Amino acid sequence: MGFIIQSEKLGLRRFLESDCGDLFEYLSVPEVVRFEPYGPLTYNQCVNEVRGRAGSSNYWAVELKDGGKVIGNIFFKQREPLRHMTWELGYIFNRDYWGRGFATESAYMVMSYGFKHMGAHRIIATCNQLNERSWRLMERLGMRRELTAKQDSFFRHTIDGRPDWFDSYQYAILAEEFRR
Repeated sequence: MGFIIQSEKLGLRRFLESDCGDLFEYLSVPEVVRFEPYGPLTYNQCVNEVRGRAGSSNYWAVELKDGGKVIGNIFFKQREPLRHMTWELGYIFNRDYWGRGFATESAYMVMSYGFKHMGAHRIIATCNQLNERSWRLMERLGMRRELTAKQDSFFRHTIDGRPDWFDSYQYAILAEEFRR
């Protein structure tokens, strides 16, 4: 099915427009998108979203090889300036598949691919401090917390129109650390 990377259970590939139903299944759930810069998406918004992802090399659909269902996605993009060879990692998964190791396995596969085949020197990931599932995943991947930023970001506004700031963590790993 055009997998770029695969394991025994998972295949990672570019998005297809036919993935819209699976994408909607998880991006429409408030709990899943709680820490994302957008709220739950409608089906029509997912139609547009999957078209954008299908045309982008930054998004990797995570597909169960047994059944062909897309259960989540990995975001992997080279950051500017390019001379730093730093890549940013992100992930979001269908709630029905949480706690089974799929996010860890697929993120590890993308990191390994990035270091071996894409020339990555360093991979970073950030998350809201309250998103314990995310920062624990980063730690399972061998990443180290290197930054705690106070009120550095906001995605939403309060009822009175002020930014709803949050604290975030940044994790990172170097190629030589990953190889160990």
